This record gives sequence, structure tokens and C-alpha cells, in this order.
Amino acid sequence: MSAAVELHGAAVAIDGRMIWSGAELRVEPGEFVAVLGPNGAGKSTLLQALLGLLPLSAGSAAVLGGAPGEHNREIGYLPQRHAFDASTRIRGVDLVRLGLDGARWGLPLPGRDRHAAQVEETIRLVGAEAFARRAIGELSGGEQQRLLIAQALVGGAQLLFLDEPLDSLDLPNQLAVAELLRRLARERGLTILLVAHDVNPLLPHLDRVVYVAGGRVLQGPPAQVITTETLTGLYGAPVEVLRTSGGRLVVVGQPDVHTHHGHTH
Repeated sequence: MSAAVELHGAAVAIDGRMIWSGAELRVEPGEFVAVLGPNGAGKSTLLQALLGLLPLSAGSAAVLGGAPGEHNREIGYLPQRHAFDASTRIRGVDLVRLGLDGARWGLPLPGRDRHAAQVEETIRLVGAEAFARRAIGELSGGEQQRLLIAQALVGGAQLLFLDEPLDSLDLPNQLAVAELLRRLARERGLTILLVAHDVNPLLPHLDRVVYVAGGRVLQGPPAQVITTETLTGLYGAPVEVLRTSGGRLVVVGQPDVHTHHGHTH
């Protein structure tokens, strides 16, 4: 079976400055993968390169069997964003429908009314039916995030790219969104790449982690990559990984540091 995402010897430079290089990555269909690392390391840059929004400066990439950008119609992309302002009056259901209207890629689809059942089914899929007809500005961060995930999915995406979707949520909502995404991967065969700063809410659900730090991209199963030695080396600062009595990994003392290039990517 073809990989959903592949990188071989890949590198990205911005304004002549290397962000990361020598990246090797293979994500299988249906995997739930977290892209982790300190601020400014190039996590968001990785998603942008896979979407074809940033060119590689070396190496090669394939997404859903084609070049980056070739299959963006089959990718649901949720960029990093702040919560909607309380004055935002668009209803949740209309926000989801924008995913069918092609707002993400500027490719309108005709006859949107005939897709009403598809919109409703996607809202049910993310558990948002109880609040989807309220104004998005009235909803909690967790409710807004469910509807944004529905917007990314409604067009029938095979691959979902999420940039810091847990960032503004409290811990219960972080856990709930992580569980929702794990269920989508298992039940729908959806491949998910999620950029995050804190791995702890995600750890019970992940198939693979990708760490971007110090100009490197390192991937592997959580138990292999999330170790005290590996994370301390990647961050260049002490990071401790503990295992609870129930066998769960917990990352302690993860520093909020910036890498050498000093920009957020």
C-alpha cells in the first residue's frame, strides 16, 4: 500500500536560512501522527511544504501518491488560529458548509444545497449536532474546534492537517478532541497529521510521532521517540519522560524554547 505522506532527504529554507534538512518521513494511511517540537522549529513549515505552499530546497515529497499540492482537494487543512470573537454571528452549520463551497482552496462547487445531508452527517460525525445552529461566537473553544474539524472533513478528505488545534483549549477539551481524532482515524481510515506543542494530551492516541527540532526531523512510535535521552538531545535542555503505574508516558519539563533561527515556522 502506498504511503499517505513521504519525505526523502527533504529540506526547506526560508529567506536563505535552512529550517530543517535531511527529513525522512513515511506516514501510512489511517495513522494518527503528532508533529512535535519547540516553537520556531519548523512544525508548521512541514505542513506547508506538504501542501505545496513552500517548495523543498532539497529531496523529494509525495502526498497521497502525488506531488505536494496535486491532491489538495482531498486534504482537509485547519491552520493555526485564535478562537472566534464573541461577535461572530455565522452559524456553525454554515461554517461547516464553507468546506463544501471550496473556501479553503478557492474552488467553488456548484449546487451546494444538495449537499445538506453531507453537511449534517459530518456534523454528527464530530458530535456537534447539539450546537451547530448557534452563532459560532457564542460557542466554547472545544465546540468551535469540533465545527472547524467538520469543515475540514465535509468535502470527503482522506488526509487531515491540523496546526495547533489544541492550543487554546483547556485540558478536558484537549482530551476530548484528541479522542475524537483517534476515533476518526480508526473508524474512517482518516490519516491525521496534527501539529502540537504539548504531547501529553495526545500520547494515548498516537500511532507515530514526528519531532522537529534543531534543524532535524525525527520520527518513530511514541515509545521509541519519546524518551528522556531523545527529547533532551532534541531540545538541548533537560526533558524527563516518566511512565505511570498504568504504563502511560508523561513528558515533564518540556521547555518552551526557540531554535537557532529565531522565527516561528
